[in-house]
This record gives sequence, C-alpha cells and structure tokens, in this order.
Amino acid sequence: MPSPLVARFQDFLDRSKGASPHTIRAYLADLRELEAYLEQQGVDLTGATHAHLRGHLGVLAVDRAASSRARKLASLKAFYKFLTRSGVLAVNPAARVKTPKLPARLPKVLPVDEVFALLSAPPEDTVLGLRDRAILEVLYGGGLRVAELCGLAVGDLDRAGRVVRVLGKGSKERLCPLNAQALAAVDRYLDRRPSLAEKPGAAPEALFLNHRGGRLTARSIARHLDRYVIQLALARKVSPHALRHSFATHLLGGGADVRSIQELLGHASLSTTQRYTHVSWESLQAVYDKAHPRA
Repeated sequence: MPSPLVARFQDFLDRSKGASPHTIRAYLADLRELEAYLEQQGVDLTGATHAHLRGHLGVLAVDRAASSRARKLASLKAFYKFLTRSGVLAVNPAARVKTPKLPARLPKVLPVDEVFALLSAPPEDTVLGLRDRAILEVLYGGGLRVAELCGLAVGDLDRAGRVVRVLGKGSKERLCPLNAQALAAVDRYLDRRPSLAEKPGAAPEALFLNHRGGRLTARSIARHLDRYVIQLALARKVSPHALRHSFATHLLGGGADVRSIQELLGHASLSTTQRYTHVSWESLQAVYDKAHPRA
C-alpha cells in the first residue's frame, strides 16, 4: 500500500494529468525505491533534502544507466513539485538536482526494403497471421506507439475517413492515417476476428486480440515481431517502436515537413520530432547532389 502522500500523488497523476497506467506504475516504483533508501537514512519522503536525493542517485549510478537515472529523477521531481504546490513542503528538495547527462541517441530506423519484408512476413492463412500483418501495417502506416495500438477498440477505426482514433500520452486524442494497404490488412483480419472474439472471457471491444480472445499486450507484440525478424534473418534488433521511427524518417525523406510529422506522431514538443532530421542526412545529401551546381 502506498503512503497517504504517494496515494494523493497517484490520484493527481490519474485525474489531473491524465497519465497512462504505465507511467503511473513507473512513478510509484521510483518512489518506492526512494523510500527504501530514505528509510536507511532515517528520514521519510517529506524529510528528504537535496543531499539525500543526490545520494540516492549516486547509489543508482552503480548499476543503472544515465537514461534510467534521468527517468527516475523526473519521477522524483514531479512528486516534490506536487508536494510544494500542494503546500505540504515549503521548499522543493529536487528542484536543483541536476539531470544526468545523456549520450546523444538517434532513433533506430529500418531501410524501406526491410520494412516491406517485415510487413509481408506474417502468414495470411491463419487468423493470427492476419492479425500480425494488420498490426505491423498499422504501426508503420500510422506511426502509432505500441501502447496506443494495444489500446485500440474496434470502434476507433474509421474506414470511410481511412483513419484510426488514438489515445496518446497524457490522454491526448489524435487521428492517425491508414494507407490503403494497412486498411486492407485490417479488413482481412476483421473478417476472421470473430473466431477470437467469440471465445469465453474475450475482450470484444478490443481491436487486436490474442489467441485466447483477450487484449494484446505490448510485450506480446514485441515477441511476435521478434519471431518475424528471426524468420527473415535481419541483422538488427527490431522493436515495435522502430516501426514508428521508420514511419517518421521515411516521411521526412519523402518530403513531409517536420511540423506535419509532429502532429502525426503526437509529439508535444517539436524538438522531439527534430531528432529525425539527423537520420535523414542521406536524403538531404541526395537533394544536394541533384540541386547544387557544383555537386
């Protein structure tokens, strides 16, 4: 059971911020880690100082990557900001704690031919193969996060408009386009979907179902994708998120502007989307070679 203050913070995240269940679980896990450390120091969450928080991060640095520590610090900063704004604390002990410096990491992107090979890998003679093909087409065709795809309901699909309604981070709703191939793949899956939806205990509202009729999880989708990557003998690790990165990068390479891609991806900040400009150098080089008089 979380402490009363953590429970209030959890309610704040859920009701006021519209945070996803995954985000809330991560925040609470980070706070439990901090509580365990503070208990060893003889203080509780409200008694923590700037030095305590730095000491906690120092312990984490022994076996945690900078990205992991930065994410955990973000949780602690959000918690203590909530406590100060709520009047529980007069001073925010996390305000001046510096975020660990992160190495520059570019999104992992697949070449177009490898994406096409992946989209064609699932078999079309079984309902689960049709489901997997539809999943891959929607991830790449619409640029969805895997958690967004798992949350789709049958009613979120708009065939006439060729879009799917997605609930993204912070409970922000957006429309993601579906190209003709993605829509056709979804339709072929839906024709066979009743064999899954009619099973006892099924989740009839969910668009993508597992073999028992329940809603698919992100872990399951990653596992199915791994199987197709091995089948194709691709010389790289491919995650569901790599298809989203490929969606954005291929759009940019095809001439789409960054602002439009930001809207399609559901990024709150343009700086997040601008990472993709760094992986499109090959396309920019081709434009330069074609257009510059001295090229």
